[in-house]
Amino acid sequence: MIKKLFDKFKQERDLTSISISKAIWLLAIPMIISNLLQATYNLVNMVWVGRLGPDALAAVAMSGNILMVVMFLMMGVAIGTTAMIARFLGAKQTAEANNVAVQSLILGFIASIVLGVIGYYFSPWLLKVLGAGPDVLNLGIGYMRITFVGILVMFYMFFIAAILQGAGDAATPMIILGVSVLINAGLDPLLIFGIGIFPKMGVNGAALATVIAEAIGSLIALEILLKGRSRVRVTLKNVKVDWNMMGRILKIGIPASTQMVLRGLMGLVLVAIVARFGTQAIAAYGVGMRLSMLAMMPGFALGAAAATLVGQNLGAGKPERAVTSAWVAVGYYLIFMLFLAALFWFCAPQLMMGFNNDVEVVRIGSEFLRFIAVGNAFTAVGLILGRAIAGSGDTLPTMMFTLVSLWLVQIPLAVFLARLPAFGLSGVWLAVLIAQVILMLLNAMYFQWGGWKWKKV
Repeated sequence: MIKKLFDKFKQERDLTSISISKAIWLLAIPMIISNLLQATYNLVNMVWVGRLGPDALAAVAMSGNILMVVMFLMMGVAIGTTAMIARFLGAKQTAEANNVAVQSLILGFIASIVLGVIGYYFSPWLLKVLGAGPDVLNLGIGYMRITFVGILVMFYMFFIAAILQGAGDAATPMIILGVSVLINAGLDPLLIFGIGIFPKMGVNGAALATVIAEAIGSLIALEILLKGRSRVRVTLKNVKVDWNMMGRILKIGIPASTQMVLRGLMGLVLVAIVARFGTQAIAAYGVGMRLSMLAMMPGFALGAAAATLVGQNLGAGKPERAVTSAWVAVGYYLIFMLFLAALFWFCAPQLMMGFNNDVEVVRIGSEFLRFIAVGNAFTAVGLILGRAIAGSGDTLPTMMFTLVSLWLVQIPLAVFLARLPAFGLSGVWLAVLIAQVILMLLNAMYFQWGGWKWKKV
């Protein structure tokens, strides 16, 4: 039954001719499942590590924040890879798509060596910058160093997923991630607590379990590319550096990475602004953001589906189908977000009490959730259209829109309104909402203008 379901997702990959709705869901459903699997990955690690005590949990959490910034840097390369492979395959230029895959893997290898060495030697300093105490520092250093030694397999699993998604195959990365999650879940207790023949490694065992699980996943994914079991094939005789193609990938990827780093840093600044209103405000903000991110998970999948369809249809010379694909994805996500908006608005206190019963936390968090509810529709349109534009390879405008809406509008406005007695903390939520509206308008206007249709990759 499960195998038949996987085969159903994998059997049709000419996404430029089948029903647009069918194409969207063939891509989006496996991506949604992949997002849930990734969340499970992180949750399993935290559950087992949590049994070692708060210091161990803090060490993994702090290390995770640092590693997330590293992954932000590489996500741009993955976006560039997906966009270019989708475009070339849509144009039936298989050799060029294969070359993009090879150059992406070479870039991943080079980046993993550089970032791995830097991360290994600077792990203590990075943890100290985040404020790690002596106990947390001792635990975190080992965890981070093991992870940075194995960062190549993390990158390869990530990049190969981007390659396959650009080819219109989102089911294979989902299956590989599922296998990796199961291996990690099995190894975690064995290596953390030293069960049977396995050494007792504590926090370091969680890091090693993750590296082993992702190494196996990467080998499976690489075998698929080498054996030609996807529309993209990598052969050892083709493994040679093509600086021109690398430059084209980075031309798309660097603005995309910058955009994600801007978002990550903005989140840290917003936390600092909210922190002025006390611990309860931070707690309420943290819960609200987690619920908001949960609501955005289907959007990330639908956005990635839209990006692939835009790239393939532009390559096939069907720009109007690319436009329609993006708007259909917007419609599906808008329906979902409007449903969640009603849930957030009417059930805000109950949702907050599921995380914390403190009266003030519930009051602040409920207000924040209602601002999020109002912004849901704007988020739906802005997120999907932004990803669709990126799927064309035109990532510089969306980076600039992020810079303007978040850094030139949201942050200054949040600081200003938070200081006004009439607004206070509500001013921060209002600034977030206004930035969402502005980002949506910028993405929508640029998308409708259509300059991205003629972007050359």
